[in-house]
Amino acid sequence: MKITDAKFAGSCTRVSSKPKRRLPEFAFIGRSNVGKSSLINMLTGNSRLAMTSSTPGKTKLINHFLINDSWYLVDLPGYGYAKMSQKAREELRQIINDYILGSEELVCLFVLVDSRFDITRIDLDFIAGLGENGVPFSIIFTKCDKQSAAATAAQIEKDKAILLRDWEALPPMFASSSEKKSGRGEILDYIGTLLSDK
Repeated sequence: MKITDAKFAGSCTRVSSKPKRRLPEFAFIGRSNVGKSSLINMLTGNSRLAMTSSTPGKTKLINHFLINDSWYLVDLPGYGYAKMSQKAREELRQIINDYILGSEELVCLFVLVDSRFDITRIDLDFIAGLGENGVPFSIIFTKCDKQSAAATAAQIEKDKAILLRDWEALPPMFASSSEKKSGRGEILDYIGTLLSDK
């Protein structure tokens, strides 16, 4: 699938306030500073679409981007940012859960994981919650250009083994690099396949 048009469609903190036009939604989430905004910009071919920052925790709203006038790419706030107050973390948790559990248009939630490190307990707990609530999801390993291909492959295999301690089968997984634009075709083709099934 090719993205020919991507534009901002609105921000909200509750499902009830998202864009009125109902279309399939593909949402992206991960721990703060996992490279979510850079990945979104790489996928859409628009370096200014999602706000990128070296400071984690900048995204505090649910941002909808209209893609090809036919579906939404949804940028969710990151989770697990320790430098926020307890109150702020709870507010973000409510925003995230309201969307994930309340959006009837959500087709797939892409959970981003840093390919350089062991998948964290925070990630595992979040993914477990998706399973418990029947939320369809996939995993994207980010920043795959930051180390050797062999090191990245070994880390991904290690993360798979960690996940298989709690899961009988693994969800679809993708390896990506926003710098090298790797994984772009595979992720977009997967979205295209899911759209064709709608």
